[in-house]
Amino acid sequence: MARRYSRSANKDVEREMRKFNRGKLKSGKGGKGGRVKSRKQAIAIGLSEARQKGKKVPRKAKRA
Repeated sequence: MARRYSRSANKDVEREMRKFNRGKLKSGKGGKGGRVKSRKQAIAIGLSEARQKGKKVPRKAKRA
């Protein structure tokens, strides 16, 4: 079975999780949105950055 996420996308998420665990991860453009408080938000930021870099990441789930 094929990988859903590329290994480099996985590294982007790991990097953001490390920042989150240290309490240094901020949201918004230029980090002006305040400190990230949830793990899910940290993961979403990592995946978003991977998408912007053009890495293999599945599309966002569409809500019904």
